[in-house]
Amino acid sequence: MKRVEVLGVRVEMPSNQPIVLLREVEGERYLPIWIGAAEATAIAYVQQGVVPPRPLTHDLLTDVIAALGRTLEEVHVTRLEDGVFYAELHLGEGTVVSARPSDAIALALRASTTILVDEAVLDEAGVVIPDAEEDEVERFREFLDQVTPEDFGGSR
Repeated sequence: MKRVEVLGVRVEMPSNQPIVLLREVEGERYLPIWIGAAEATAIAYVQQGVVPPRPLTHDLLTDVIAALGRTLEEVHVTRLEDGVFYAELHLGEGTVVSARPSDAIALALRASTTILVDEAVLDEAGVVIPDAEEDEVERFREFLDQVTPEDFGGSR
């Protein structure tokens, strides 16, 4: 398993499909995962420090986990089958819950916990961005600084 960080979300053109972009902490691969608009909004909210007036689903689940006296210790992106990514929530004491990666990432960001990706997933779907394309990554980061959750069509 390799530790990754969340660079952010963006809308991929021309399909208008949101993606979350992960990057190896100790490596050079990036992992794009296509996600839904609601999950893109949830990730963008937490990255921008937006606190909605009422808890969104991911906020609620984070509160439920805490109310049950548990903590989200890690999130694992475990496999890729037929173009579909799979993830797990690791709550400690051997408790593992299956999850979509987008939901798992939204929860991990709220819990400030580690996100790990299986090496086989990075080997299959990870991409190395050559130095010439680093400008594109920088433009992506600038985009993330300016985008709002409403850009993804989500609601509060």
